[in-house]
Amino acid sequence: MHEVVLEGGPADLPQRYVLTQRDAPKVVVHRLNGYEHFEATPAHKTRDGRELQVYRWSYRTAIAE
Repeated sequence: MHEVVLEGGPADLPQRYVLTQRDAPKVVVHRLNGYEHFEATPAHKTRDGRELQVYRWSYRTAIAE
């Protein structure tokens, strides 16, 4: 497991997120009736003494019905 920081997007999303794959280019988070998409950045933030990669919100998609 690999913890990252999420920036931007809806305020009710957690700022930290756990990935199963290290160095993933994107993170897709299921939320309500859609998905929030985040893209990897070269930035890092220190949280609890650990350097975590920052993923920035890029767009939202709706679940197809």
